[in-house]
Order: sequence, then structure tokens, then C-alpha cells
Amino acid sequence: MQASFASLRTPQSIRPMQLPLAALLFVTVLAGCASTPAPTSQLAVSRAAVARASNADTTLYAPVVLQSAKDKLAAAEKAMAAENYELAAQLAEQAQVDARLAETRSQAAKAEKAAEDSQAGIRVLQEELDRKAQQP
Repeated sequence: MQASFASLRTPQSIRPMQLPLAALLFVTVLAGCASTPAPTSQLAVSRAAVARASNADTTLYAPVVLQSAKDKLAAAEKAMAAENYELAAQLAEQAQVDARLAETRSQAAKAEKAAEDSQAGIRVLQEELDRKAQQP
């Protein structure tokens, strides 16, 4: 009976089973050792976005969203210092989105104000034309 077991466990019959198991073990170890890299470039982009959004118009037209961007950027920097890179990356991305939203809201508010000013100017001109048309 031992001879039959010996014939089953030859190196050629073991090798096909070992390779897939070894590959699976290797991939599992790599996945377990993989960590989130430090989001330094994401933080730099977020800092630039918040700095660009921090202007007088944005503080006037979208102060809450701008403050949210600043708070999230500060939290991202704290997470980075604590080496919680996944959280730092998420917060940095949120800060960037909030900064862009603040800029967009500010631009929209300025455009709306400019449109209202134009409408008021048109009304004044129309009234003047009407007044001149009524004079003999």
C-alpha cells in the first residue's frame, strides 16, 4: 500500500498544486502589506485650491463653504501628521471640492449681481427714452 502512495506523491504531481497555492499566498501577503501612500500631492492641490478660493469675493458670497474647505484642509493636515493617509486623502479631496464650490458660488453670485445691475441700467435708459418720447 505504501508503494501506491509513493506513486501518487511524485514531484511532478505535487508541483501543479503548489504553484497556484504559492501564488495565492504571495498575493495575499502583498495585499496585506500594501498601505495607502502619503497623499502629499493631493494635499498640495487642495492647499492651492483653498488659497485660490480665499479671496474677498468668496468670503463675501460663499463664506460657509469656504470655511468648510479650510476646516477640512486643516483636518487633512492633522491626519497626515498622524500618518492616517487614507483619511488625509479623503479630507484633502473634500477640501478641494469645497474650495471649488465656494469659487463657483462666488462667481455665480457676482454674475447675478452684474445681471441685476445691467437690468437696472436698461430700466433707467428705457424710462429716459419714454420721457423724451412724451415731450413735444
